[in-house]
Amino acid sequence: RFFLKSERKEANHFTLFFSYGDADLPHIKGLNFNAKDAFITEPSMNQDTINYWLRDTLLVNQDTLRMQIIYNMTDSTGKLIPKTDTLEILSKTPYAKRLKRQQEEYDKWHKKQEKAKERGKAYETEMPTVPLEVKYDVTSQMDPDQNPRFHLPAPIAKTDTSKIHLYEKIDTLWYRAKYQFGAEVGKPRALKLVSTWNPGHEYSLEVDSAAFTDIYGNVSGKYKQGIRIPSMDEYSTLVMTLQNMDGKNCLLQLLNESDKPVKEVNAKDNLATFHYVKPGNYYLRLIVDDNDNGKWDTGDYATQRQPEAVYYYPKSIECKAKRDVQGTWNPRQTPLYRQKPAAITKQKADVQRKIKRRNLERARSL
Repeated sequence: RFFLKSERKEANHFTLFFSYGDADLPHIKGLNFNAKDAFITEPSMNQDTINYWLRDTLLVNQDTLRMQIIYNMTDSTGKLIPKTDTLEILSKTPYAKRLKRQQEEYDKWHKKQEKAKERGKAYETEMPTVPLEVKYDVTSQMDPDQNPRFHLPAPIAKTDTSKIHLYEKIDTLWYRAKYQFGAEVGKPRALKLVSTWNPGHEYSLEVDSAAFTDIYGNVSGKYKQGIRIPSMDEYSTLVMTLQNMDGKNCLLQLLNESDKPVKEVNAKDNLATFHYVKPGNYYLRLIVDDNDNGKWDTGDYATQRQPEAVYYYPKSIECKAKRDVQGTWNPRQTPLYRQKPAAITKQKADVQRKIKRRNLERARSL
């Protein structure tokens, strides 16, 4: 495990990058600050990237953090030995510059209020605080197997679920709908609201102010979003039966015409079923998930592990509303180099031809 670099884009956190993970978290000793209980750590799934959030605002306002980082690395004999590096992490925006920016914002607000006061208009006597910017991944139209997601910009100290409301419209009246709310596994500062979404119904998601409070005391503002769940008549169902894949953990991805996954399922008893598929043309990709972690993994030279196998269904699949599509697929029947459909293959040769053609045109003009 080799330490690569550190980065402090924002004043309130910094990141350590390693060549590969799967090891204990490094130990940090502060040289110009007390590192005990100073951080909230957010390691990635394989711990090759670790975010350290500063708990104390005094440390946030400190432009330079000097520290010793102690971590394990492999020596020439293959044994893990402790390695110590001294780091000096600088804030991208100095504290003095941040203070100056805040003062400029206050002066601009104060000048605006003074003008309103002179003209006899309504004005504010206290500068409003900037609310916590929560990113809501909620659309006005949502599939029944989707759920709203919330992304927080900083670690959360308090979540008040009594200020999160979900209403369902039944006939012409609105009723409270039940839901479950919690953190997403493997995604720091990501929350998810799960409910039983009835096709053909309308919902309203309403979040009161101060529903979320981060570790620095910032609180979130109000939010409201209407959600429509389409009826079953607007969807198709795709069922694919796999052959020659017994005993394999198969992860199947439904791709759109831009080669991006829109749905993902695990095959059970060689049967993969995609529910709530919108009408359109799709493509299919299969990943042999050997370690059953729900994603494609690259190879590892140290352990002599090969990348997980990937197969493509060689044809496009047309899905129509109110119709079920069924198919049979033997991923090993077609050679790998002939599997991926041309419609979702990036034509690098075309790009090279364009460059050659452009160079010829330049030569002619000269």
